[in-house]
Amino acid sequence: MSKITINTDDWVSIPQAAEIRGTTRQAITKLVNKGRFKTVVIGGYTLVNRKDVETFKPVNTGRPKERKDSRIVN
Repeated sequence: MSKITINTDDWVSIPQAAEIRGTTRQAITKLVNKGRFKTVVIGGYTLVNRKDVETFKPVNTGRPKERKDSRIVN
């Protein structure tokens, strides 16, 4: 079995990622499950790439909001 070296400064736990983003652990877990962050599992713990967490930009999904037009056309 080969050894892989991981720089611990590059990876954070899900609770740490939530603290960095100012959100909940559940929100981070949903993003992990959707594949939005690179992860590694060590000893049963999921670690998230710190750079991915810090640079994450949410994507608006779903139906676009209706445009409110101030003009009334009859």
